[in-house]
Amino acid sequence: MITLFGFGPAFGLPDPSPFVMKTEVQLKMAGLSYKWQRGGPQAAPKGKIPFIDDNGLIVADSTFIRAHLETQYRVDLDSGLLTFERALAWSMERMLEDHLYFAMLHARWMDDANFAKGPAHFFDGAPEGAREAGRERARLALHGHGLGRHSNAEIAELAGRSLGALSDFLGDKPYLMGERACGADATMFAMLAGILTPFFETRLRDSALGHQNLVAYSERMMGHYYPEFERRAA
Repeated sequence: MITLFGFGPAFGLPDPSPFVMKTEVQLKMAGLSYKWQRGGPQAAPKGKIPFIDDNGLIVADSTFIRAHLETQYRVDLDSGLLTFERALAWSMERMLEDHLYFAMLHARWMDDANFAKGPAHFFDGAPEGAREAGRERARLALHGHGLGRHSNAEIAELAGRSLGALSDFLGDKPYLMGERACGADATMFAMLAGILTPFFETRLRDSALGHQNLVAYSERMMGHYYPEFERRAA
């Protein structure tokens, strides 16, 4: 049995981490049985969530988890895609994970009001000083990435361009690459759901709301992969 370790519902989402949601959706796409268990970065082999325990084999990082699932269980989440389409899907994932994710991280952690109502509670019960130390680590990660060196307006501009590109690429297709969901759809949905949650007020969310096809896509994917959560949220 596969055990998926995540944080659990928060911020109006099935999980506050888009990477946990990505992995869970890919497990569902693959039709694999799994159980969920709460876990934290302290217990993770790479210090980050998610990770899985597949009958004693620990696999960390959502991208490597997908590779393991496809190899171990002989599933292809990009089945039906041509070689150039697989390359495009990978490129879109990189924009989502290596750019838009950091814009979302900045909006949650660097805005005082958003931090206080959201990420600050990750440290409830932790020793004094842990909360600000955790926020400082996020700031340094953003600075090291490069996005954190820009002004809020510049970050909003860059993220807005990425959302616009994503919207243009999706167009009126039901899924990222066409009529069938592929592995990158799990990533796209998880990131969009994290951006669009009304729990946080952000310029990033305002920008995403300006693309109706992205909003409809996120709602459609939530209804399909998390129907019970969608009903609770409603």
